[in-house]
Amino acid sequence: MNQLSLSAQIQQLGQVRYTPAGLMALDASLKAESDVIEAGKPRKVSLEIKAVAVGEVAKQLQALGVGGHAVFRGFLTHQRNGRGFVAHVTVIEPAASQNPDVLNPD
Repeated sequence: MNQLSLSAQIQQLGQVRYTPAGLMALDASLKAESDVIEAGKPRKVSLEIKAVAVGEVAKQLQALGVGGHAVFRGFLTHQRNGRGFVAHVTVIEPAASQNPDVLNPD
């Protein structure tokens, strides 16, 4: 199953564009930093990922703006040029007050 759930901050927003079907599309760059547990040990991780939102979700992304924090849900796919991945955001949820990225092995 291809599911993505990432608590992140919007680093950059692209120009609004429209799909052939006339839906609004918006590219973004998301940055996530968190503490996780790997093999029983704590680890700090940081990543930046390209993302795209379409339709009403694109409007929500635009309204959140650069610097906005949220939980972004969706799926991953290859970029059109075949180099790297892009997150297709299908749901944007307000960020929780506590860090949901900390993994608890219990």
